[in-house]
Amino acid sequence: MLIMQFFWKYIDDLMGKGLEVTIILELLFYVSASLIPLALPLAMLLSSIMTFGNLAEHNELTALKASGLSLYKIIRPLFTVVILICLGTFYFANYVIPVANLKWRALIYDIQETKITKIISPGSYSKELDGFAIKVGEEKDGKFKDIVIHDHRDPNIVKTIKAKSAEMYNSKDGNILFLKLNNGSALEELGVNQYENLESQTRGNFYPSRRSFFQSATYQIDLSGFKINRSDEDLFKNSYEMLNVFQIDDALDSIHNENKQIIKNFTSILKTDDIFFTDSNIVKNYDLTSVKSLKCNPNLTFESLSKSDQKIVLEQTISKTRRKIESLLGQKEFIKTIKLNINLYKIEFHRKYALTMAIMVLFFVGAPLGAIVRKGGFGAPVVIACLLFMVYFVLSEVGEGLASSGAASPFIGMWLATFVLTPVAVLLMRSAANDSKVFDKEAWIKVFKRKK
Repeated sequence: MLIMQFFWKYIDDLMGKGLEVTIILELLFYVSASLIPLALPLAMLLSSIMTFGNLAEHNELTALKASGLSLYKIIRPLFTVVILICLGTFYFANYVIPVANLKWRALIYDIQETKITKIISPGSYSKELDGFAIKVGEEKDGKFKDIVIHDHRDPNIVKTIKAKSAEMYNSKDGNILFLKLNNGSALEELGVNQYENLESQTRGNFYPSRRSFFQSATYQIDLSGFKINRSDEDLFKNSYEMLNVFQIDDALDSIHNENKQIIKNFTSILKTDDIFFTDSNIVKNYDLTSVKSLKCNPNLTFESLSKSDQKIVLEQTISKTRRKIESLLGQKEFIKTIKLNINLYKIEFHRKYALTMAIMVLFFVGAPLGAIVRKGGFGAPVVIACLLFMVYFVLSEVGEGLASSGAASPFIGMWLATFVLTPVAVLLMRSAANDSKVFDKEAWIKVFKRKK
């Protein structure tokens, strides 16, 4: 289901590219690994509901409780397994998923950069092939009718090929396209630039040309530029999604140091930009750039200047202040961008830990819920699991969106779903352990009556 969602998102980039089956399978393999953070919480929730739902439905859970075992002791062996799964999940999210993200994002980039989706489309000119404009009337099973080829690779020669029918073939390496043409003609006409060199053939607006006819001919087109080219994966390595927690920590330190250095340099420039100068001649000439090293003259005041000089000073001060305001606003936006970039790294850092904790929390939501609902199989548990997973997914997406925009800290944003579901897990565990009727209508009516 999640892979189909990926296909719907990138269907336009994959269709009609002539991709090999191995490329598609490789892409799906890497995408499957990167989709585990979505699939694993749902799998844990569904499996825990089904397991304890089956035990409760067949009264096996009742028998265990009657023998003196509490729900906490019954869950203890499974809790050990869940801890192992959580540890494996963290290792997978920290070391495997970054590599998978690097692989599939580099591959999908190469696929998107492949030039054409379909070389020839019936009824219209196709100019996807560099140096050619091709038009066909009809197409069926790789066979074409009424084909027209304009070959303008040579700017000095205009070449037009027409044929009643044609068939298309690819070379074994896929670098050459062969068009087998039947019952056609070829027209070659010298262009204006070429004709100007033929002084002896100047005849008004007429240009030398030749036409030939053929029963069968083969036209060759180079397709080497249309094959998928694999990029160097090192170009994508520095993205936050391709790093583990230790690399993210190092990257954050580097970004913080660069940010401090940028602010320090900007502050030092502001400080050295405003100095009172000692030389009165320089003050009158207002050559501010050549005297920044001079010391401040405390005896020089604004009132000591003439009216005309005061006016000039005010105009320059206003102009300079405006430039500083623009510079400060630009620096503010730049720092804001850096902070948002830092948030992306912190989001990815907390995502790996939040995923591990979410699996454990969802287990403690699903296990008691299955014991309370007392339904196993793929009926009610699937519906309940999907509804709860939607709540978890929405909370995760909302939290990540708040953290990405800077409205909330990355810690709160990425742990929002866990913070909300943890009290629910505690409530369900207590209810299931005490055999409380959580979903009983009459029980809820009694609760509200007591409050009144």
